[in-house]
Formats: sequence, C-alpha cells, structure tokens
Amino acid sequence: MSDTMYPVVPPEVARHRKELAKDTLKAWHAFSQQAFADGAIPAKTKQLIALAVAHVTQCPYCIDSHAKQAVQHGCTDEEIMEAVWVAAEMRSGAAYAHSALALQAAQEERAKSSS
Repeated sequence: MSDTMYPVVPPEVARHRKELAKDTLKAWHAFSQQAFADGAIPAKTKQLIALAVAHVTQCPYCIDSHAKQAVQHGCTDEEIMEAVWVAAEMRSGAAYAHSALALQAAQEERAKSSS
C-alpha cells in the first residue's frame, strides 16, 4: 500500500490497541476466518465481495488487504475490476435512489415558501 493513502499504524499503537481488548480481538479474528472460509460461497467469491464492499465503504486498508487476498485466491485483474464496477454501480444506484428524497424535500420547501 502506498505511504500516501493513510499512515501506517506504528507498532507501539498496534500493540496497545491489541492489549486493550484481547478477547474481543481474538473473537473478531475467529469470526473473520469463519466468514471468509469456503462454504456455500467459495472463499474466492467472498474476497471479491469484500473487495467490492471495501470500495463502497472507501476503506483503503480493506481495499489493499482484500485485493491481495483476492489474488491469493486466484482472482484475475479482470475479476477484480468487475467487482469494482459492481461496487461503483451499487454506489451510483444508491445516489440515484436517494435523489427522490432531495426532490421531495425541495418540493416541500417550495410549497412552504409559496404558502
């Protein structure tokens, strides 16, 4: 990951964070391993899903991690880009869907102003 995206967490901060909630962190790691294990959905597909979600949430740490894990699971650049385009479509679809809220609010404000 590029140094310019987000700062790397210093080792002492990483250690301190780990010590603050050891049992919760251990449980989270176990949950993560289970969530990404092969199941009804293959692990490779789960990594593509995670990569798409990481683009929607715009988490550079997650993008970096899941892109690397996707490659480790055999994903091609074409599969990675298709996942990114699915994420982009979903994000733009949400913006379009929510435009109804903006238009409704604008109409209500105009109606209030003209009364």
